[in-house]
Amino acid sequence: MSPLPDSSAVSPGSSPVDTAIWCAQRGWPVHPLVPGQKVPAANCPSCREQNHLIENCSCLPSGRWCHGFHAATTDYAQIRTWWATQPRFGVAVSCGPARLVVLDVDAHANEYPPRERLLPGIPIPAAIDLAGLSNGFHTLALLAAYRKQQNPCDDETTLRVETASGGMHVWYSVPDGMRIRSSSGAGAKVALAWQVDVRAERGYVVAPGVRTKRGTYRPVGRAVIPAPLPEWLANELIRTGHGITSPHEPPGHPPYGKTPRALVLRTPEPIDGLTRLLDDVQACASASEGTGFTSKLNVAAYTAGGLVAAGRLSHAEAVSRLTKAAEAARPAQQRKITRTINDGLKAGAARPLHLEGRS
Repeated sequence: MSPLPDSSAVSPGSSPVDTAIWCAQRGWPVHPLVPGQKVPAANCPSCREQNHLIENCSCLPSGRWCHGFHAATTDYAQIRTWWATQPRFGVAVSCGPARLVVLDVDAHANEYPPRERLLPGIPIPAAIDLAGLSNGFHTLALLAAYRKQQNPCDDETTLRVETASGGMHVWYSVPDGMRIRSSSGAGAKVALAWQVDVRAERGYVVAPGVRTKRGTYRPVGRAVIPAPLPEWLANELIRTGHGITSPHEPPGHPPYGKTPRALVLRTPEPIDGLTRLLDDVQACASASEGTGFTSKLNVAAYTAGGLVAAGRLSHAEAVSRLTKAAEAARPAQQRKITRTINDGLKAGAARPLHLEGRS
């Protein structure tokens, strides 16, 4: 790999190749985009003509940019070679290996869908007036208001980028031990909010400063580095099925292919995996705050829900063990504990955790 460039010599948007190096310097693999557009640069003629598996493609180990985010790299020499070939290439960041999750907030002025589609999984009473609601800025603000949290679009501690179409990208770093899958805010089954897309594993995002035919992706505010994903947003992503939280699945780039509905715990006994998570929850008793208690409890409940759905654990035992560990750490938060456990169990039930190698 080429020597690390001087960080003071590059900044997002100074030139496409400098932007690409600026991203790679931060550990974010990049790949080229068609000049002036936000789609990956075209595959080579061979890849366009062949219907081959990506893992069998000889272009990737050869340093070509075929297959979009699959080709993303942090190698400075490779980056310079790509952008020397076409200096006007745009820059995209592959979110999964970069350990990033980006909330892609759209600003399309559309009539909103049925209420159950606005915040999937959260019923919106008919008494709430939705007049004026028309885009992702509104639904994300509504979600934050429901949770009594700061609207991510107003989060000055993290990198925020105004998109060429008038939307916003809100960048966060993914916590260790958590994986997040991408989705579209227009999807009926898995979405954080209407017109709010999630860019994470198997997804990419246009880098700050990139110019397209529709405009420039301009950083907002002073923050140029993604802040850690807030605990409440991590909980929401788990609740909505974006979070892949098996403690035995190492973080990083997942195998390519269709995400299986049932996750697999690679451990001699699946209950042991839950025990370790419950130990993490109970260990929060040693500190009053800053331990990620709710997030840890949600992960444990999500895992327990998967075990219950797979027939490895009874619902009553799951609730009992989760409650005992949680109340040992936060005895004064019974209502919050109950809500977190119920939400986590419900979300985990959609992904049974089967024991590898056993029926």
